[in-house]
Amino acid sequence: MDILTYYKGKKEFNVFVASTFLDLAQFKKKENKEAFNSLLLKTFYQVKRYIAKRVSTALAKGNLPKGKYKTDDFVDQLFIEVYDHFDRVTSKEKLHPWLFKKADELLENAIIDEKFDDYFLKNIDDYAKPEWDEMEEKFSTDGDGDYVMIEELDDISYPKNDYVLNHVFVEDHKKKIMDQLDEDLGAEKIKKHVAMVLHNLPLPMRTVFQLATEYQFTLEEITVIRNQSLEEVRLLIEKARKVLEASFFNRYTSEK
Repeated sequence: MDILTYYKGKKEFNVFVASTFLDLAQFKKKENKEAFNSLLLKTFYQVKRYIAKRVSTALAKGNLPKGKYKTDDFVDQLFIEVYDHFDRVTSKEKLHPWLFKKADELLENAIIDEKFDDYFLKNIDDYAKPEWDEMEEKFSTDGDGDYVMIEELDDISYPKNDYVLNHVFVEDHKKKIMDQLDEDLGAEKIKKHVAMVLHNLPLPMRTVFQLATEYQFTLEEITVIRNQSLEEVRLLIEKARKVLEASFFNRYTSEK
């Protein structure tokens, strides 16, 4: 059985991770590294997925060289970092966000001199429907014909088809639009469109939005993970939401 299914959802899994804190602290105190890592491994389900997605995106966008980095490289390093610095976790509630924070630091250190193009953000209002279709086709396959990012869609589990739409169309008066998109497009089309738009967003914006929606972290927890202010996190999430909203309007409701 999938471990996330066993814990019913991401918030429940956060509670499970918190419940391991005291045992991990005892294992560390006794310098029982084998028992520590064995239990720690059980808490890595979500953070490992987070690392895999970030690595996949960095490779697809050319921020990391192909063939040099693998998800397991960062996971292995994370085991070392967590064991060496576990005493910095001050409470059980802070454990899961701290794991993401350490993973984020490892990834940020590896992605050197990253530059992202804001062309997409500046021109999103001008894309016509054929341009959206062409963009999705390019997004779906890389130069070698291999699928990029799409495989991530299969392991995102939400109770309704509007799993992201309800994070995009947050105002009550837009619920009818959300319901119509959900009915017209269906889950798979919505997933692919959202994944494509997120893929084109600047890394900080995409990462913060995904931490809030996919991993169900609070704004305060994201500030710890990303080492950013509450206002910075709030603005990044709001900007990502506005871009996603505009993309749905322009692609599926405009007359272009």
